[in-house]
Amino acid sequence: MLLRVRSGGAMAVLLAATVLSLPAQAPVHSAPMIERYGKPYVMVTINGKGPYRFVIDTGTGADAFVTPELADELQLPAAAETVLNDPSKQGGQRVPMVLLPSVEIAGVKFYWVEAIRHEVTGEAGSCQGLLGFTLFRDYLLKLDFPNRQVLLTEGALSPDGEKTVLPFRMQDGVPITSLRVNGQSVEAQLDSGGGGLTLPEALAAQQKWDVAPVVFATGQTMTTHFKIKAAKLASDVTIGKYTFTHPVVEIHPAFPLVNFGSPPMQSFAITFDQNSLLLKLDADHDHFTLTAPPSPTRLIHQPNPVPQPPRLVPVG
Repeated sequence: MLLRVRSGGAMAVLLAATVLSLPAQAPVHSAPMIERYGKPYVMVTINGKGPYRFVIDTGTGADAFVTPELADELQLPAAAETVLNDPSKQGGQRVPMVLLPSVEIAGVKFYWVEAIRHEVTGEAGSCQGLLGFTLFRDYLLKLDFPNRQVLLTEGALSPDGEKTVLPFRMQDGVPITSLRVNGQSVEAQLDSGGGGLTLPEALAAQQKWDVAPVVFATGQTMTTHFKIKAAKLASDVTIGKYTFTHPVVEIHPAFPLVNFGSPPMQSFAITFDQNSLLLKLDADHDHFTLTAPPSPTRLIHQPNPVPQPPRLVPVG
């Protein structure tokens, strides 16, 4: 391509050549995030049909779930069975899988996606399916909670000394990073489908409290029943350079790791880079409060929850 310049001689030609040599910026694909009770929902199409309401759940190590009703409506072809486990690792259930010839979100199409055929609980209204973390393995996935956007693009994150960019590992397809509870470094799942900031019982037993733990709900997975407690820490939780001051936390006896769920994630725009195993947290400030989650944790076959204790219910 020829450029005609009127002044500057060789320098202008050099600058023009430099501009032309810059790599093209990767396109950014975005879709509105339909936030309900802190969970990120998006509208997707399957085989060009829809749109359907799906939740993006980074705490699910599968590409997708679809409800039996939607699988039957779309006559999705069957695939092999798989074993569906809960986080307690105390058992599993064989469940059927189906093939999705195409799934489109934010203008990006994914082809021949294997999906688990299973009920999906939605906190508000109907939910026809779930998009798991591993579906986005070839993209930067950004969940921008403050601006209610889901963004997909190509590229890579770069480390910054673990201020806002943190390493993570993958366990069963779920991202696990490190945070600090009262100065103690512990591993935590980043779970956009999770109901709060959850501590396992062993870690909770080492803490001091502004408000002592009390039972506020009951939970039931496919294999276990348990009581869910809530309490207000007398210490801080930090992740990267960010601090949650004396947050309200949940305590689950069934789960072995800290769970960094959707309520604390709402403070950030979070970008996941599965190829580099890095995540980036962006926020307007460094310190946050965290009150009781907007709704009790909902698990498979969970009974109706009991009301939350008044001291743990946000006021105003």
